[in-house]
Amino acid sequence: MDLEKLKEFITFMNENNLCELEVEEEGKRIRLKKFSVDQPPIISQLKPTTVPEKPQETTTNLIEIKSPMVGTFYRAPSPGAKPYKEIGDIVKSGDVVCIIEAMKLMNEIKSEVNGKVVQILVENGQPVEFGQTLFLVEPV
Repeated sequence: MDLEKLKEFITFMNENNLCELEVEEEGKRIRLKKFSVDQPPIISQLKPTTVPEKPQETTTNLIEIKSPMVGTFYRAPSPGAKPYKEIGDIVKSGDVVCIIEAMKLMNEIKSEVNGKVVQILVENGQPVEFGQTLFLVEPV
């Protein structure tokens, strides 16, 4: 990636008041982060990766429920409350499966699939990225 392209990304971040931007192009990923208004973005280049053409599915056809945003993952509506879903629970389209806190807002994440929860891939209180797989669901 050339310097002019990086400058364009930084300008884009500044014009749109963004503090983080991640771009993947030709198998290379770059993430720009700005920690404060006075501090310039930090540029880090990640190792090239091979990007799968389709969402990850295993031989048992598990479906991924992914995070639609960056934030903090919570399995229950409040501390000490029963989690929305446990391994083995049946989930229906529209069921709330977790909460992701982003910028002090609690966002209910709803399933778009029907099935049985076979794996929960994120620990309670753990930060998550956009597109990160949260649950694996076996269609029923």
